[in-house]
Amino acid sequence: MTDSQKWMLLAGLVLGGWLFYLLTPVLMPFFVSALFAYLGDPLVDRLERLKLSRTLSVSIVFVIMTLLLIAVILLLLPLVERQISYLIGKLPDYIQWIRTTVLPWLQKTLHIDAAAFDPAVIQKALTQYWQQAGGIATQVVASVTGSGLALLGFIANLVLIPVVTFYLLRDWDRLVAGIRELLPRQSVDRISGIARESDEVLGAFLRGQMLVMLSLGLVYSIGLWMAGLDLAWLIGMVSGLVSFVPYLGFIIGVLAAGIAMIVQTHELAQLIPVLIVFGVGQLLESFVFTPFFVGNRIGLHPVTVIFAIMAGGQLFGFAGILLALPVAAVLAVIVRHLRQGYVNSKVYDRANP
Repeated sequence: MTDSQKWMLLAGLVLGGWLFYLLTPVLMPFFVSALFAYLGDPLVDRLERLKLSRTLSVSIVFVIMTLLLIAVILLLLPLVERQISYLIGKLPDYIQWIRTTVLPWLQKTLHIDAAAFDPAVIQKALTQYWQQAGGIATQVVASVTGSGLALLGFIANLVLIPVVTFYLLRDWDRLVAGIRELLPRQSVDRISGIARESDEVLGAFLRGQMLVMLSLGLVYSIGLWMAGLDLAWLIGMVSGLVSFVPYLGFIIGVLAAGIAMIVQTHELAQLIPVLIVFGVGQLLESFVFTPFFVGNRIGLHPVTVIFAIMAGGQLFGFAGILLALPVAAVLAVIVRHLRQGYVNSKVYDRANP
């Protein structure tokens, strides 16, 4: 590749990143569809190897994915609604616990003026904020409801996701082959190798990490339920779903479950079952779930994971958070190849005679 071609490639990448930033608000349904298509393509390929046509294979996989998504929604929504309703009903108990336990401890142990933490002051501030937010929300809802175009756009996005997912699933192999045909002939083998390795990494991460998150959520929820915690399913599933950030699910789960257990039972000894549940969850994640579902192919350091999520959220908002780890995994593959190329180059040999 000549210098001019390298500069053209760099300019193309910069332009593509800039367009991605500008189009982020409208690209979300396409990202979701591409994710579903990527996850479903291996199963479609397996059905094709059983002598089924591509269209029939895609139809079967599409129906299975749709039914699974509907089943998850129908199962989780009533459960989450009951847990949140229970949490709202217990808020006075939490406020009373803060007033009678937490504030005296802060004053006695840390010598902190707890007036700023007075629940009455906090409740008044929250009430004022809620009234302000409610007024803004009312205006937003009225604006959205009154705008036929905005409402139509929201409905169109919901309809667009399954339609785009179906067509991407059907033409996935053709799209990949078309991209391969556009690669420079002298670099096609090297780029294809990097793409295959990136595909392995992404597959290991996306499919494996979702299974790890779901498994941890179930372990936490069942364990806390066996420990007698009323908010077991809400805290357990939230802790599992945020576990893609190293130790975040563990920290949030221990704090939330510990506070909920103390308020519910008023016994510090009941913290022991909570710690046991999350300790067992961490052991299962480290020695069972992650090795079995993900393996050691991603190779991202925990600090890299945290930085990637924060950077993605800062640059591209919620879409950046969703794409941060897959992009970081692919970049890790590219960096490994660049490092290997540097080590094998004459520049490295001259630097280390």
